[in-house]
Amino acid sequence: MISWMQKHNKYLVWTIWVATIAFIGAGFVGWGSYDFGSKAGNVAKVGDIEIKQSKLNMAYSNLYNRYNEMFQGQFDEKKAKELGLVQQAFASIETQAKLLNYAKDMGVIVSDEELAQTLESIKGFQNKEGVFDKSIYKAYLQSQRLKAKTFEDTLREELTIAKLLDLLKVESLPLEEESTGAAMNVADKIKYRILTAQDVNLSTDESKIKTFWETHKEEFKTPKKYTLEIVWTESADANVSEEELKAFYETNSFNYTAPDGKQLSLEEAKPQVTKDLKLKKTKKTAQKAYIAYKKGKLDKSETLTLPLGDNRLSKEIWNEIQQKSTGDILKPKVVNEKYATVKIEAVIQPQTMNFEEAKKAVTELYLSQARQEALSSLAESTLKTIDKSDAAVSDFMSLSHFDNLEGLNSQESLQFLQKLFTSLEEKGIITVANKVVVYTIMEQTLLPVDENQTEMVKNTVNTTKSKVFETNLLKILDTKYPTEVYMGGLTK
Repeated sequence: MISWMQKHNKYLVWTIWVATIAFIGAGFVGWGSYDFGSKAGNVAKVGDIEIKQSKLNMAYSNLYNRYNEMFQGQFDEKKAKELGLVQQAFASIETQAKLLNYAKDMGVIVSDEELAQTLESIKGFQNKEGVFDKSIYKAYLQSQRLKAKTFEDTLREELTIAKLLDLLKVESLPLEEESTGAAMNVADKIKYRILTAQDVNLSTDESKIKTFWETHKEEFKTPKKYTLEIVWTESADANVSEEELKAFYETNSFNYTAPDGKQLSLEEAKPQVTKDLKLKKTKKTAQKAYIAYKKGKLDKSETLTLPLGDNRLSKEIWNEIQQKSTGDILKPKVVNEKYATVKIEAVIQPQTMNFEEAKKAVTELYLSQARQEALSSLAESTLKTIDKSDAAVSDFMSLSHFDNLEGLNSQESLQFLQKLFTSLEEKGIITVANKVVVYTIMEQTLLPVDENQTEMVKNTVNTTKSKVFETNLLKILDTKYPTEVYMGGLTK
């Protein structure tokens, strides 16, 4: 997924940029950031449009948080640099600017009324009755340190691009639908045999396993561990009143949403609101404990030796620990319902396990590889005789019309067919999950087009045409609206 995004990010500008709205709808809080140097002025010019640094910051923040979500909170600035996130962010707004230049030349505009309607439709800015609440909107802008004009200008640009692309959309033609439908209805009848790990016999010879370990021992290491001193500051005993809960909720209501994006009422969100408010009220106490501990006036709560990533501490703490050195003290961070001030006492580097320590894991890996090799060998020998064997024979199958192959479930059968219909081989071997299908094509025919397929065929044609059109459109815009970059590091 990530490599695909890196390769095609300039063609996904509208999905990446619109992430602003998606995060609001999900109750998103917190932004990734990047220091581009000066906090004022422009970083580039595309056509007639100047790219402000604030826009680059916002694009970087949105993209950073998309990756952080994919990495399940394990994304950091080091990974961001490795993936060229700054360059990706700039490429996205560069492409957006090219589209906006073209929209301007074509006379495409978004009225104030259209902007207001879209703003009011964002679930994250609506109250529990589903009505736009200006106070929630203002609270969100304040929490993200955004001016209303900046946010609304960005939203207007998104709508302009969406309107431009909608105007340029070209629907499928009858001949295209007919050709695609015919291709989708090619059907094969095959002779096949399905092989699994149960079809091969393996013995666990310890001498072979030990020999295997000798050549792979560096793959089997103990986890990296840290000896940590921790000062805990509890929040559970903090007193909060109903009035405080209500005021805190009203200020931060956009953070409390259901999975469908609908805002939760105070009663519905009360347990989480109470927890968050208690943590907020305890923060100063935790900071004082941190200072006292740092000065030697407060003793540790406990000393723990933990493997990297242990769930007794948060991902955020582990991310920071990896960037610190022995003797460093981390400022208080939230762990469940309390704060942890952490000092790194010692770092225990991974050590190569001896055979006995690694034996279980080594045996599993050895058997897995040996079984795969034996299964591959069996498949090759089966392929040589498949034509003359008494293997199973299927009915005519296409991607849209098929019965499950004997030995495969519906998902596995579909995966097999997808690989079969993209192969140029009349006979061969196809791996599906942990199974191997040895096959030979006996007959091929063209099934009549099913009327129920009409919509699917039409969507397929439209999607293909859209991708080709977008690619070529952007190539033309690259020439029509050249980019002038004012600072280094924005392009590869």
